[in-house]
Amino acid sequence: MSDTSSWELKFFDAAKNWRKYQFKIISKYIRRDTLEVGPGTGNNVNYYKRRASKITLLEINRKLTKSLKKKFYKNKKVRVLNSDIYSIKEKFDTIMYMDVLEHIKADKREIKKAISLLNSDGYLIIFVPAFQILYSSFDKDIGHVRRYRKFFFFNLAKKQKLKLIELKYFDSIGFIFSIINKIISTNNKNRIGLGIKIWNNLIFLSIFFDFILKNMFGKSLLCILKKDDQ
Repeated sequence: MSDTSSWELKFFDAAKNWRKYQFKIISKYIRRDTLEVGPGTGNNVNYYKRRASKITLLEINRKLTKSLKKKFYKNKKVRVLNSDIYSIKEKFDTIMYMDVLEHIKADKREIKKAISLLNSDGYLIIFVPAFQILYSSFDKDIGHVRRYRKFFFFNLAKKQKLKLIELKYFDSIGFIFSIINKIISTNNKNRIGLGIKIWNNLIFLSIFFDFILKNMFGKSLLCILKKDDQ
């Protein structure tokens, strides 16, 4: 995730309640040979390492790659590659983009390549920020090209002839925080860090309201696609 600054990674790595919520939703789709694209600091591995038999971390940022290799050099289960997805030839049972796709300009091309790397019955898991109306200076500063709506993935699944397993908005409380963030439009890292900390501590409210409101809206959008070659 080369467009992501170190301070943003630090703040969101500390948002453990959010990460736990994400992986609780998707854990059953993570299996066997797993590829995570844009792992950043690699902290996500802690949330799914028991689900996968083999893990490949694909990171294009050289500095982050060096850090990842140092972090996982004793773990024979984890392989770290400094490359983009277009150089990959092997196939996987699960491929994940955890808040990464929004940093990639050629997102449709990226997804098409990822699909080609899935084994039959493999899963493509994508978490992205939702609703372009929420796009703010903060998005721009941390390298977000865009935010997403459901129809993007619905049309993609139809065109690529993939089974759409999940397509839901998540984090209703985060949606409210995103509106506030857009209005305030601050570049102060301390304020941003405080806002992320408060939001993370209120994730339990998102879990409640996402259920009550049936995922009608949220800060994030989850898409899970399944490849069926039969």
